[in-house]
Amino acid sequence: MIKGPARFLYYLTKLQSLFDKAAKQKNPALWLYNNDARTPLFMLEGLAKMYISINNKKKFTKLKEHFKLLEDTLGAIDYYNNIAKDLSKNKKIPAAIIGYLQALTREKIQSLNEILVEKEWLSADNGRIKKIQKKLTSADWLKEEPEVAAINEFYGKTIYTITEFVLTDRCSFKNIESDVHELRRKLRWLSIYAQALRGSIQLSKNKNTPKELAKYLTKEITNSAFNKMPDAGDNSNFLLLEQNYFYALSWMIAELGKIKDCGLHVVAIKEALQQTTELSDAQAYKKAYQLLGTKQPKMEQLLAEAAGICKVYFNEHNLENLVLGMGAIK
Repeated sequence: MIKGPARFLYYLTKLQSLFDKAAKQKNPALWLYNNDARTPLFMLEGLAKMYISINNKKKFTKLKEHFKLLEDTLGAIDYYNNIAKDLSKNKKIPAAIIGYLQALTREKIQSLNEILVEKEWLSADNGRIKKIQKKLTSADWLKEEPEVAAINEFYGKTIYTITEFVLTDRCSFKNIESDVHELRRKLRWLSIYAQALRGSIQLSKNKNTPKELAKYLTKEITNSAFNKMPDAGDNSNFLLLEQNYFYALSWMIAELGKIKDCGLHVVAIKEALQQTTELSDAQAYKKAYQLLGTKQPKMEQLLAEAAGICKVYFNEHNLENLVLGMGAIK
């Protein structure tokens, strides 16, 4: 049985429903942002990223670019909007900085509205979705078992690439965006793929849990809805991931996210200060720390914290132990 097209169709249907409703709004982009259009886009982008390696590279690269453009723009809206909201709670932050971030939020919303029109996502005849569906019908889909084998290989290559990315500088992080945030992005895709595949990935638990994993198995992680796999449904072949190593991956994503968010608050204030004053980099950073108060960790501390948990995690070879291999219902 061929499973690939149905995965795309599931999320495309969700996306089309959102677009149909957004088209009736005065501000479609804002409506899509407020109604979590980013999640199905993440799933579609994740599927496209996988099928670039598994299937028709050229075809799925183009599809990935379509989904990524929307997802990236929604991500930019989310970035500026959330930082503006967080900083507005701090009475020490000047109104000019909040105003600058809010203006950027509106700018990104407008950019998304323009993309929606230009790329015909909101057309009455569902033109863009229909074009995507047409591309999908002509793809060279694999049957279930060889496809799961290909997904297994894809996970192995992706894990190797992430490990190489980390070990190149041995977790010597120098930049919150290009190092910490980028590593988190790469790790997060491993989690997104597991959800996007609609039951073809399941968790399986080894009899013995290594002691070093205990620190990752917090209630917040083990009870998270993001760590529950979609029901197996009528799938008969699976890629099996080890449950506790998957939880460890989730813990890393969450912790790097906290560090990243803390650091990007500083970056956003610095950017706003330099756009509204004539401060140098050093002066803008100094002013940002003054505004955020003594509880705000310095960038060097945040980078060191990220490097510390990164070194422990990768020295334990947790990522290499994530994939157990293929399983099947006989």
